[in-house]
Amino acid sequence: MAASFAMQSTVASSLTCRQSMKKTMNHYYPAQLQRSSSMKVRCMVEDNKKNSVSSSSPPPQPQPLSTPPPPPKPKVSTKFSDLLAFSGPAPERINGRLAMIGFVAALAVELSNGQDLFDQIGNGGIPWFIGTSVVLSLASLIPLFKGVSVESKSEGIMTSDAELWNGRFAMLGLIALAFTEYVKGGTLV
Repeated sequence: MAASFAMQSTVASSLTCRQSMKKTMNHYYPAQLQRSSSMKVRCMVEDNKKNSVSSSSPPPQPQPLSTPPPPPKPKVSTKFSDLLAFSGPAPERINGRLAMIGFVAALAVELSNGQDLFDQIGNGGIPWFIGTSVVLSLASLIPLFKGVSVESKSEGIMTSDAELWNGRFAMLGLIALAFTEYVKGGTLV
């Protein structure tokens, strides 16, 4: 009941606002353009066919339209500078993959050993991070250098867009985990 009343009052107030706005606009900006009745547009069709009708010939059959060939796929650039450009296919994808692995690994080590993220990095985590980054970056770049796009290999629920969104959430999760552990002063769990 209250929702119905609120909806009615909202609609009524917008109608009265429109009417007052229309009056104000007509007062300040009177209609100066009038329609010109002397201008007319005419269109004529040219018919180049002869009007001879033969009773012995059947009516012409329409030709079936052939479908045009599909447009060629755009070539994917395999230049190093294009792949690693700001809007290129590699940076966000590689960072997202690293964040997904890092987030799961950080939580797993935290649950098993009881170390927070900063202790993990300080106790030998940097060589593991560097090694994982190099291996995953090379594994992500090799198909791109061969001209294979990520979108061509995505099917079903495992699409390239889903991978991008999972990587974005993992990046946010890693930052949230580090910030929470810093503020809390210890492990999250």
